[in-house]
Amino acid sequence: MMAGTGDRYTIDIPGPDPAPHAPAFDMPAGAWDTHFHVIDRQYGYVEDRSYTPPEATRESLLSLHGSLGIERGVFVQVSVHGTDNRAMLDALRQTPGYRGVAVLDSQVADDDLDRLHAAGVRGARVNVLFGGGVGFEHMKQLATKIARLGWHMQLLVDVASPDMPWEAIESLPCDRVIDHMGHWDCGLGIGHPGFQRLLRLVGEGGCWVKLSGAERISRQPAPPFDDVTPVAQALIAAAPDRCVWGSDWPHVKLPVAMPNDGDLLDLLARWAPDAAQRRKILVDNPLRLYTQAD
Repeated sequence: MMAGTGDRYTIDIPGPDPAPHAPAFDMPAGAWDTHFHVIDRQYGYVEDRSYTPPEATRESLLSLHGSLGIERGVFVQVSVHGTDNRAMLDALRQTPGYRGVAVLDSQVADDDLDRLHAAGVRGARVNVLFGGGVGFEHMKQLATKIARLGWHMQLLVDVASPDMPWEAIESLPCDRVIDHMGHWDCGLGIGHPGFQRLLRLVGEGGCWVKLSGAERISRQPAPPFDDVTPVAQALIAAAPDRCVWGSDWPHVKLPVAMPNDGDLLDLLARWAPDAAQRRKILVDNPLRLYTQAD
């Protein structure tokens, strides 16, 4: 159900930093940003959303990418639009070379999946952390439907949660992509059983992880989020060919002050000092993940 008018649309979170700086390292040609959202009020917001954001346009997103040296990217359906993917699809269809991740329930028809595939969608998202998402109850049936298209299941989960259905995730018949390094409190330390389970999952293959959301999982209030460095480096060591980078723009519902996107991208040079490894994360790995089903 879509939200109505009036104070239901009162913005309660800030927009992104309007002046992102260029990264301090040389960006490789063909770099990808694998995680960002567009938000368009004309399509309404779901009633059970966790926040009410300002709009985030395709034009602002492309301006950001120009500042950062990004050439390709992945539109991820935002939770406030629920399963109404129109804003994401509008942006995707206008942006050649980009890909998309949709939010769908398990009753989606095969014909609709085919149309989404033709538009550039390559994954479906399960989100158990913010209102408006599709939960674990849809995961298995939806994964079976998207597997024939070569899509992946993207998971916004807290890997430290005792309710994580690890066995079900491991048995999915498609690739899996874990958002925001597992979206857990990294102050718990990399020895935490949930994080260790994630490391095993990505290390065994068939699972990818997004090196994004440092500002979400850190206990520190601002970059460089030093407590995230061992987390990111452990993931890179476990799966150097299945780590990808994402900005998470426009950074909805943050627990800290709004960071500059240039500062967030500069974190990658701390996590992966070697330029060849950064090229894998920014170019080679996302190219393989998001174009293997073309």
